Parts: sequence; C-alpha cells; structure tokens
Amino acid sequence: MSAPLLLCDTPGLLYRGFFALPDSIKGAEGRPVNALVGSVNMTLWCIEKYQPRAVVMCFGQESASYRVEAYPDYHAARPEMPEDLAWQWERAPALYEALGWTVLGHDDLEADDLMGSFAALETEHGGRSLILTADRDMFQCANDSVTILLQKARQQGPDEVGPEQVREIYGIDPSQVPDFIALRGDPSDGLPGAKGIGAKTAADILQRKGDLEHAILGAIREKPAVRKSLIEQAAELRMFRDIATLRSVPLERPADRGTDGEAGAAAAEALGMNRLARRLRGES
Repeated sequence: MSAPLLLCDTPGLLYRGFFALPDSIKGAEGRPVNALVGSVNMTLWCIEKYQPRAVVMCFGQESASYRVEAYPDYHAARPEMPEDLAWQWERAPALYEALGWTVLGHDDLEADDLMGSFAALETEHGGRSLILTADRDMFQCANDSVTILLQKARQQGPDEVGPEQVREIYGIDPSQVPDFIALRGDPSDGLPGAKGIGAKTAADILQRKGDLEHAILGAIREKPAVRKSLIEQAAELRMFRDIATLRSVPLERPADRGTDGEAGAAAAEALGMNRLARRLRGES
C-alpha cells in the first residue's frame, strides 16, 4: 500500500498549541513559542505513526470571502487573535518549510478548502490522504482513500475517522455532512441551522430524504414544527448548506518529500526551541 499524503489544518494546530500548552514555554526572544511547539509536535506524532509520503501545512483565510458575503455572521463571534499567537503565526511558515513540509495558503478560501482539494486530487491519482484537524466539517471528505485524523482534547493522538465512523457519530454518510450542518447548525461557525432541529432530527430527516433539497420538497409530510422550519427557512438553509460545502481549488499534486530533521532542528534552535531541536535530531 502506498504511503499517504498528510494534510494539516495549520490554523487549528497553532490555535490548539497556543491554548493547550502553557505560555511559559518561551523561545530566544522571551516570547511564548507554545503554538509552534504544539503544532510541530502533533505533526511529528502523525509522521512517526503514519509515515506519510509528504506533509502539506494548509493555511487560509479565517473566514472565506464568499461565506461572509453570503452570511455576515459567519465566524463573527470569533475573538481577535492574541498578540503572542500572531507573533508565532508569522514565524510558522519558515519553520515548517525548514522541516521539508509544503506550506500553502489562499487569499480567499480557508484551510479546509485546500485540504479537501488536496485530498480529492490525491484520490484521483490513486493515492491516500490523512487530514489532521479538529473540525468535524471535514467529515464530508471521508471515503475509502481519505481518513480524517480528528484531534480531541486530553488525548495524545487523534482518532481515525472514515466513512463508517462518520455514520456512527452522525448517523449519515459523509456526502450528507453539508446538509446535516445546514439543518443542525454549527455554533463554532456561527451557523444557527433550522429552528427546532437538532442533531438527532437532522440525521433522521436525511436518512429518510437523502438530502436537504428533498427534505424541503417533502416538508409537508413532517411534524408541524419541522415542517414550519423547512418551509420558512428554505432559502436560508440552502445558503447554510452552500457555506458548509468545501470549495474546489486547482492544485498541483505534491511530490514525495521526507521531513528534514537537521534543517528543522536548526530552525527550531534559532527560535530558542532547544528541546524540539533535540527531538528532531533524535537526541531525546
């Protein structure tokens, strides 16, 4: 079996490292480097376990332009990035590149869109992909050749989520995830969903109807509260589904490329992350 491509939700990794690790982890300039340490260590954990053919660190907009234009409240409740995280964010790409990892961002779309596009491209070429993220929106990418590595709090490594696990968690197929988000909503993205429809009802509707459009068309047969939401919010729900659906980005397939421990160690040392440098050199 060929080695997989590892696709990383870099903003998620940096935020996770920043808030999960103490800010007492400081570098050469006396600034916290917890986000950098956390993002690299989690990626290294996956590299050691899965031996990917290459690593892509995906960046992107905090909120894709078309999503905010469609729904101004999308991501509106998210606080401004802390200064200590912004400082690390600026230095992250050079560190990742020194490690031999591909770094790619997008001016208008989000990291999710890039990861989904890379995974689709890898599948087209007969390859496999691993998507490292804490965002369950990425469940829509799960298939026989794409596995979501779902990060969870207070555990060392991520959970492996394929199509069967998506069905166990949500009761729907991966292809129905955008419809599910539209109906249930997604508080982390500021999407309210359909009034009075929670996860269980959303899954039941999709199990019976297949997708949002057929649910709306057959709304007259639903219970009064559900019928009311589907009919009165039809246009809004279609918009939510569009927002939840990943956009395709034209990309080139990354070449095979291993992690450069020595160059990465030198870059880590320059930032004052000596313990990480020792790990990269295999000294600890």
